[in-house]
Amino acid sequence: MNQIPVHVFATWEVKEGHLDTVLCLLSQAAVKSREEEGNLFYDIHQSNTDANTIVLFEGYTSNEAVAEHRSSAHFQEIVVGKIVPLLESREVILTTPILG
Repeated sequence: MNQIPVHVFATWEVKEGHLDTVLCLLSQAAVKSREEEGNLFYDIHQSNTDANTIVLFEGYTSNEAVAEHRSSAHFQEIVVGKIVPLLESREVILTTPILG
């Protein structure tokens, strides 16, 4: 079966004073996420104009792989449990590559 990859763009606005904590936790989540069977890549970026804005660019082999990532113990514990409370806002967009 031919699976269609899914790319995730997540933009996080970190609450003032919590950037170092979020980056430390995020590095832990990244290591675990990159080990997932369905993960293609997990890249972390920081805005050039606002250090508190973090953009994640993630790739997965399928929608099922994204669902497995979101239900994983490390995602639930680190991202949902520890990072999300330290964010002002969080936007997540799932995309399918169409050109390239």
